Amino acid sequence: MTRLPTYFLSHGGGPWSYMDGPMRESFAVLEAQLKALPSELPERPKAVLVITGHWEADHLRVSAAERPGMVYDYFGFPDYTYDIVYPAPGSPALAHRVKELLDAAGQPTELDHEIGFDHGTFVPMSVMYPEADMPVVMLAMRSDYDPETHLDIGRALAPLRDEGVLIIGSGFSYHNLRLMGPAGKAPSEAFDAWLQDSVVKASPVDRSQRLLQWEQAPAARIAHAREDHLVPLFVAVGAAEDEAAECVYHEKDWRGGITASSFRFG
Repeated sequence: MTRLPTYFLSHGGGPWSYMDGPMRESFAVLEAQLKALPSELPERPKAVLVITGHWEADHLRVSAAERPGMVYDYFGFPDYTYDIVYPAPGSPALAHRVKELLDAAGQPTELDHEIGFDHGTFVPMSVMYPEADMPVVMLAMRSDYDPETHLDIGRALAPLRDEGVLIIGSGFSYHNLRLMGPAGKAPSEAFDAWLQDSVVKASPVDRSQRLLQWEQAPAARIAHAREDHLVPLFVAVGAAEDEAAECVYHEKDWRGGITASSFRFG
């Protein structure tokens, strides 16, 4: 197998990939990047492991259902968006492998046979693999959000890249729902500039050190008052810690002011 890269993806808002009109149109740039992503891989993955900003637990949990259900973790959208089904299979074998790697690294992990796909998972996957024929497993974040812990989690998962598994951290590079549009322009620009310097331009060693100190970045706690949508980045970085990074999606003035980015490692 060829070693696969890892990704941190800004996954957008709500169930946008299943909608038409202005909501869907506002994600045109992101949609184009997600559609192109599979063709940019060195080979088709055997499965995808998603660390999602919409699932957290006191201890690590990994989805192990053969046919995962759905979690509609959004509010105020049209009724039909609560009947969405993304029928991709799970992979109990991959779930057990994830648990094996994390347990061995001193990160006790439980199998979860009940959890379904949240929108941080099924929205980007529905654009990348609309046929829903790619096995998908989800990994919860630890609810302490500790950067070093999540870098370690990524380090433990790194062998999966040589086993045909695509590791995706799914979050958003700016996530302050109270400051969107023009109100979010300055803080999202400032934090994104720091991300570009720290993630893409810095050396791999410096990158990890900078991420450990992310709260000192310009506008850090405005961009991420609660860092659930940033933590998946740490895992994606940890799994490709010594490798170069590039920005694969970058948009200014999204929805009237927000700067947002996604990154590839390796």
